[in-house]
Amino acid sequence: MTKAISELGEFWALASSVWEIGVFGRSIGELLIALAIFGAFYVLRGLFARYLLSILERWTSQTKNKIDDTLHGAVVDPLKFLFLILGVFFAVKYLAFSGTTELIAENINRSLIAVAIFWALRNAVEPIGDFFRGKNIMLTPEIVDWMITGARVGVIMIGVATVLQIWGIQVAPIIAGLGLFGVAVALGAQDLFKNLIGGISILVERRFGIGDWIKVDGVVEGTVEKIGFRSTLVRRFDKAPVFVPNQHLSDNAVTNFSAMTYRRISWSIGLEYRTTHDQLRIVRDEIEDYLTSSVDFVQPPAAALFVRVDSFNASSIDLMVYCFTYTTNWGDWLELKEKLAFRIKEVVESAGTGFAFPSQSVYVETVPPSPEEVEVRQDNAKALVAVRGVSGD
Repeated sequence: MTKAISELGEFWALASSVWEIGVFGRSIGELLIALAIFGAFYVLRGLFARYLLSILERWTSQTKNKIDDTLHGAVVDPLKFLFLILGVFFAVKYLAFSGTTELIAENINRSLIAVAIFWALRNAVEPIGDFFRGKNIMLTPEIVDWMITGARVGVIMIGVATVLQIWGIQVAPIIAGLGLFGVAVALGAQDLFKNLIGGISILVERRFGIGDWIKVDGVVEGTVEKIGFRSTLVRRFDKAPVFVPNQHLSDNAVTNFSAMTYRRISWSIGLEYRTTHDQLRIVRDEIEDYLTSSVDFVQPPAAALFVRVDSFNASSIDLMVYCFTYTTNWGDWLELKEKLAFRIKEVVESAGTGFAFPSQSVYVETVPPSPEEVEVRQDNAKALVAVRGVSGD
């Protein structure tokens, strides 16, 4: 019994020594207290997000401008992260490390603070971009998107360099090494830089923007969805995405249908040759009256408008209808074309004439004999041969 008690005392002493030694020279009790300090700040983080940030969100939602809303969204996550940094800071301060451990703990705190700062700066780039989008300046939305992307990458790179500098890693030699590496990469990535320059030329020249309907002969036709650094995403009308290298869009001729001022209708109406002079004039005048009296069609001199007898075709008298609509929207344009087609058909029918269709006339100089005539001729020839045989001719 005495031996058991002695061994139990030895075990308790061993457990006490483990409790006192702990980690990094701090007892397990001290580590638990530090963890409790960090947990307290984690709870404060939740309360801060639930009450103070919600009040700030309601206040920003009541204002007319949207910049404060986007700024609020930009700083919310870094502010929440700040409470975690405070928890780590006070927990480390309680543990009171020394020597190398103290230096490592201090660098961790500095790194976390740098991450929070550059995290907020990165998030703030988007509200600044929205500010430039809302101003009537020379920058197009596509250029602003490129600037936002470049600014975000720049902030991240500076943040990484700051963290490396905190840990004593010199950034200048790394940049110099990357410069030599970049020369080697540039020699094998010429197409990448060509596409990058092509994308810049597209934005500077404002050939097209997001949402425009474009066509490049032999390449693609569809709606532009995104202009990237290397390629442009064009959605075809069958909804298939096409990623076109920017070089093809900058070197080739691009037709931007969305930049049309008006949209054209060009038809050739074929009338029958039996149409009289008066009927032809009535059809022409009534179609012209419809176009000139409608508010949907552009009037001269803003755009050309013609309804004229154009030519005498092989099987029709062709009437040219040439006009422009104010709308460039495809659906609305098709509706106006349909109304014009109904009106033309009504005018032609009311004038007493009709639409021509391709036809051919065949003229036969001699008509071949019918089967009865052929049979009679054969009988006459046989009778003639028989008569000659009897007469001895």
